[in-house]
Amino acid sequence: MDSKFSKIGFVLAVAGSAVGLGNAWKFPTLVGQSGGSAFILLYIMLTLGVGFVIFLAELSIGKISEKDPVNAYERLAPSNKKAWSCVGFTMIGAILIVSFYILVIAWILKYAFLSVSGALPMDLQASKAQFGILTSEDFISQFICFTLVFFSVFYIVSKGVKNGIEKLNIWMMPSLFILLLLMLIYAISKEGFMMATRFLFIPDFSKIHISNILEALGLAFFSLSLGVGTIITYSASLPDRTNFITSTLNIIFINLLVGLLMGLVVFTFIFEFGYDPNQEGPGLVFISLATLFEKLGVMGHVFGAAFFISLIFAGITSAISMVEPFAFYLINTFNMSRKKAVILIAIIVYILGMLCILSSLKDTQFHIFGVSFFDFLDSISSKIIMPLGGILASIFVGFIMKKEALKILFEPYMKGLFFELWYVFLRFISPLAVVVVMIVALLK
Repeated sequence: MDSKFSKIGFVLAVAGSAVGLGNAWKFPTLVGQSGGSAFILLYIMLTLGVGFVIFLAELSIGKISEKDPVNAYERLAPSNKKAWSCVGFTMIGAILIVSFYILVIAWILKYAFLSVSGALPMDLQASKAQFGILTSEDFISQFICFTLVFFSVFYIVSKGVKNGIEKLNIWMMPSLFILLLLMLIYAISKEGFMMATRFLFIPDFSKIHISNILEALGLAFFSLSLGVGTIITYSASLPDRTNFITSTLNIIFINLLVGLLMGLVVFTFIFEFGYDPNQEGPGLVFISLATLFEKLGVMGHVFGAAFFISLIFAGITSAISMVEPFAFYLINTFNMSRKKAVILIAIIVYILGMLCILSSLKDTQFHIFGVSFFDFLDSISSKIIMPLGGILASIFVGFIMKKEALKILFEPYMKGLFFELWYVFLRFISPLAVVVVMIVALLK
């Protein structure tokens, strides 16, 4: 890579990758629906037992090879190098994700403008209609906001690791925390805050079922950006003498903390106005919360703008992490300049993003295999490419790479029984768990 992260830069960059839009709606909603803190405990156990294990596997591939995902597998494989290099192309999943992910950030940007201008709807019916018009009829707004977010993301990646990705995360991640803390302080003064606290933190083990275990496992896996080359790529520029274990645990802690802070803020206002706390995704953010902010008057405009800006920060830090693996591959393999590599990826992402916009417009509705192009990209990346990438990384590190090389890498931070336990989980338990999640996801 053209430069290396600082130690704090690596932690914030990977935390920025992990902290995404799912922290604003998927994590809090799953916690609320699935037994409160009972689900949180389950999520933590599975994050450490599966996500942590595979995260360290991908980290070792990147650190030892100091290459992009494709060249990393090829360099480290003792035989069948070309076949193993194909595993690195799971990073294409990240390109598919970023194509529709930027569109979701674009919607958030539109709502930030609406919040500042006081144009958010006053009731749920109007809010549903407004969001429906944006996604199905308002091509101009989607085009403008998508283009603004698109250029922001690719400009940051074009500046490289040190001057682009790290510099962004050094100020954007702390800014995200400050915004969340300010919103939390305001939320504490509301009656709905205690209801939100009970909703999120009082355990109800009767709500834990097999489906919740699978959801927690899937969330633990996907929230760490595994399976699409991001961790391998970032680890290739990891500074020497970095404590891999504490860095990884810090990343997991930051991801969990942001999810809980988002949950407290979101559900305080959901309960404050007696809305349905079990909504997911766009329904929670673009319909319920948008209405609530408008009801708060001038303070709601400020609060709403801060909330949507925090989501934009979380979204952009995730988006840039998805672009970097393929950029690093083009630079390494074809000796491209970073500028040329980023432009090539940008063209692909822009075309795919425009198709996502067209897929939801009622006059075009570009579909593939019976679903919108947006949903197609989402399904193929999250249900097939990401879990497959994680499974193959586990197999490669557990059965193909030399155990002695891993011992040397981890010896200063993880030795003896701890290392052997990680190695057993890596070879047998963690990949099997991901296989189960993948099969269940495909059968849904």
